[in-house]
Amino acid sequence: MTLKPIHIIGAGLAGSEAAWQVAEAGVPVVLHEMRPLRATPVHQTSGCAELVCSNSFRSDDWEYNAVGLLHAEMRRLNSLILRAADQHQVPAGGALAVDRDGFSEAVTAALSNHPRITLARGEVDGWPDADWGQTIIASGPLTSEPLTRAILARTGEDQLAFFDAIAPILHADSIDMSIAWRQSRYDKEGPGGDAAAYINCPLNREQYDAFVQALIDGPKAEFREWETDTPYFDGCLPIEVMAERGRETLRHGPMKPVGLTNPHAPLEKPYAVVQLRQDNALGTLYNIVGFQTKLKHAAQVEIFRRIPGLENAQFARLGGLHRNTFIQSPRLLDPQLRLKSEPRIRFAGQITGVEGYVESAAIGLLSGRFAAATALGADLAPPPPTTALGALIAHVTGGHLADGKGSFQPMNVNYGLLPPMEAPRKSEDGRKLAPPERGRAKKRLMSQRALADLEAWQATAGAEPQPV
Repeated sequence: MTLKPIHIIGAGLAGSEAAWQVAEAGVPVVLHEMRPLRATPVHQTSGCAELVCSNSFRSDDWEYNAVGLLHAEMRRLNSLILRAADQHQVPAGGALAVDRDGFSEAVTAALSNHPRITLARGEVDGWPDADWGQTIIASGPLTSEPLTRAILARTGEDQLAFFDAIAPILHADSIDMSIAWRQSRYDKEGPGGDAAAYINCPLNREQYDAFVQALIDGPKAEFREWETDTPYFDGCLPIEVMAERGRETLRHGPMKPVGLTNPHAPLEKPYAVVQLRQDNALGTLYNIVGFQTKLKHAAQVEIFRRIPGLENAQFARLGGLHRNTFIQSPRLLDPQLRLKSEPRIRFAGQITGVEGYVESAAIGLLSGRFAAATALGADLAPPPPTTALGALIAHVTGGHLADGKGSFQPMNVNYGLLPPMEAPRKSEDGRKLAPPERGRAKKRLMSQRALADLEAWQATAGAEPQPV
């Protein structure tokens, strides 16, 4: 039996993962990517799954962190993105961070060498042709204007938008290690066993106050007229926007000093700490954690060099902004991510209203499996909502109402999206648990339930579609 290829628009994290899942199920794929024939404001290469913001996939702790649980679920479903991330990880404490170039090259090679994947370079500048049949739109937060207009024309929905900000990257050898030191918060070991994965820069109160004021006073990038009312996503606020919300905001956010001891002055508790995370396998580049920014480039250099230890910092890339877009998925998509008005079309990735690298790839994974099952004459139900994958699908297609007024907003995976469980009152050895311990124990129970339910879902008919 000759199967018609599934067309996928966009070779970012979601599109790359979707293509891999479809092809591994035995169905041919045409993966469309407009780069390098048409550039975007933030991409620097033509590689698949290029990371344009942080190089971190966030926590890899499956027992107590929802994104770590999502990692575990995706690994069990043969995720290309997680496989490449594991192969190209760099030290990052409890997080899974990657060498961004090696990671993208690995994904690109896997897709290019797959016998059932055709990588088509060129822009899709309108609605997918009816002759294509099944199509997945995974065009991401930087969907081109022609395709955006086509989506709006077909859906009849207003498009929502927000800004995602990019943190600066600097050269490791320009960091003054006589001031800075290496330590992960609470000395926590990451996937690679490193408990000193971050470089830390301490600030006293006077330095912190001056730094916050400089952020507030610094010149910012100008918005275009049509962008002035676009809201930020709270999970990725520019550092200067956080500073404007209160002088202590940063000390309770990306600059919190807890869990860290400065070996250069062990008796002096830092008032605030800036953390740097390794950005490439060689350890020559570090990004400033949580410092996404819309400051103008000259201001970034001047202000960030006020941080103790970064007085002579040399920047490989300065921070910036890009415009993010997403559709009203709860109104438009069914539980298999199909457009209700035209079921041959599926959406995947950030454009569906998930936020984060891993979440985008996860929706790509599911859309690819759904499409492959349809091509093979099967009907694949979504994973249970007790799993991280199922919870994301429920958010996207059920409409998690963040403000209680019916407006749909992007969401990172979190335990609040999963059905609740009763927190245990006693430990396994019978010891009474304090409230913080109960909370951790509850997360572990929810994670254990998720992996058990995912295994049961995989075992059901059609969860692992096979080629005809």
